[in-house]
Amino acid sequence: MPIQNILEGQVKDLGGFSVRRILPNAKQRMVGPWIFFDHMGPAEFKSGEGINVRPHPHINLATVTYLFEGEILHRDSLGNHQLIRPGEINLMVAGSGITHSERESDETRNTVHKQHGLQLWHVLPEKDEETAPAFYHYAYTDLPAVTVDEVVVRVLMGDAYGVTSPVISFSEILYIEAQLQSGQILTLPQTAEAALYVVEGKVSIQDNELQQYQMMTMDNAGELTVTATQESRIVVIGGEPLGERHIYWNFASSRKERIQKAKQDWREGRFAKVKGDKIEFIPLPSND
Repeated sequence: MPIQNILEGQVKDLGGFSVRRILPNAKQRMVGPWIFFDHMGPAEFKSGEGINVRPHPHINLATVTYLFEGEILHRDSLGNHQLIRPGEINLMVAGSGITHSERESDETRNTVHKQHGLQLWHVLPEKDEETAPAFYHYAYTDLPAVTVDEVVVRVLMGDAYGVTSPVISFSEILYIEAQLQSGQILTLPQTAEAALYVVEGKVSIQDNELQQYQMMTMDNAGELTVTATQESRIVVIGGEPLGERHIYWNFASSRKERIQKAKQDWREGRFAKVKGDKIEFIPLPSND
């Protein structure tokens, strides 16, 4: 049976706004190389309010931010200062260690505005865990789209339906977005492990109904079709599993001792500071 689990998200507060955290999950910690999946919003903020995530560190993974609506201002310890807008991919490779903040521009914050998007983390192969940190930004027009059975699919990372995303990858990986009208059917792409998440709407897979904010994990996704029972937006993630990882706070690594070192380095201020955002930071959780 290709279908494994149906996962529900947990609501988490992140600096004044809430997200639904789907991965890691008690039923299933990872999908292929993906270890973290947050759904931000949809949320509407009053003037003077908004996303305000203070500087914090990462190691041995890569973060992938993708917005449906709104705008986020990314800054990091490499000196990057980038606005992320809908339909763009922001890929930050933490590698041996990076610090970043996620806030909003003054122009956005000072108006009534909306935010809606996803932030995912994927782990790196063990040989690449300590690679030099790096940052990549891809514009909307950089990312390929293909029409499959009248459904427009954007291939954000990896290969699907005969097209390849230009987004850098370290292993076999998949990340696609599709919008389906009610009644439309899409055959899912083949990948070693996969998960389908319903951002908006309602769909069915093999007589299983999947509601908004639910994720279905599966093997052999290429054998399955998804049917939209109402207008829906979905994403599919997947790829080759890279083995178990230890995860603590913003750190994920194949080695427990590397997590311990990162914790100590953050406590003692040894991570590089975010350029242009050096005053504030998120402390290591006190439950350590």
